[in-house]
Amino acid sequence: MEHPSQGSSGANGSLSPPTLSPSIPPFVKLGLTLAYTVFYSLLFSFIYAQLWLVLRYRHKRFSFQTAFLFLCLLWAALRALLFSFYFRDCVTANALGPFSFWLLYCFPVCLQFFTLSLMNLYCAQVSVCLCVKLSRHALMFSCVCRCPLNLLFVGVSLLFLLVNLTCALLVKMSHAQVKSVVLVRVAINDSLFVLGAVSLAVCLYKIAKMSLASIYLEAKGTSVCQVTLIGLMVILLYASRACYNLVVLALSNIESIDSFDYDWYNVSDQADLRSSLGDAGYVVFGVILFVWELLPTSLVVFFFRVRKPAQDRKYCLAT
Repeated sequence: MEHPSQGSSGANGSLSPPTLSPSIPPFVKLGLTLAYTVFYSLLFSFIYAQLWLVLRYRHKRFSFQTAFLFLCLLWAALRALLFSFYFRDCVTANALGPFSFWLLYCFPVCLQFFTLSLMNLYCAQVSVCLCVKLSRHALMFSCVCRCPLNLLFVGVSLLFLLVNLTCALLVKMSHAQVKSVVLVRVAINDSLFVLGAVSLAVCLYKIAKMSLASIYLEAKGTSVCQVTLIGLMVILLYASRACYNLVVLALSNIESIDSFDYDWYNVSDQADLRSSLGDAGYVVFGVILFVWELLPTSLVVFFFRVRKPAQDRKYCLAT
């Protein structure tokens, strides 16, 4: 877990990016790293099994369900791969090229935003489908509403991805000021997280007020209560994560962050607090991963898990 170059000269040490190596007992670091890797690997295995069940039960291969599961599968794979490096080869993990390092450390945060956007789109289209059933011009109403919704959420997701990638590469490959670049990235990306959470709350409120919502969702193997509960928990977790980033970054001194924002910021997109947390940093980092990454992703996977097809469904979701 510890960087082998810590005992080298000051010049060499200054060129080496910091790693996740607080001075806590080695068995604690190994145990935590093993636990993180096992959690992500188990989640990966569960999602992989769910995708096989899609084929077995002959569900639609291109749907909201498979899109969510694939995003979560990729996210779990990247996180498991990241922590597998910290068993023996953390030097390699911190010496990757710009794009590879971004893919391993930052892209999982983009995947989580994609799931939030997709959750928004799913709830918005449920609302549209319910409105269509009450409309005399169902087909025209459906087409007019769905196209702008799809374009909006695809555009927002691309904006998040481009901002994250551009800012990361600027810090790694140019002489841009780290503080300014990180401020831009956090201000834009975490504001989008907050807006996505607010938008999801509005969609859930509209669904809960519709008379056909309970019948419609029960036909899909879920209920208004379950959708609302999971949606509210996802909103709370993502909104609190974004607000934490914005507030702490405004109050912290990030001038000392090395190139490409190593440490916590790349691993969990959190403001870098390692200097103030000291030896407890790695433990708190694990708590952050569990609360703000594993928990919301697990909730999404649970909601979109594959169910046995019902014999007779009066309503079906056009996904």
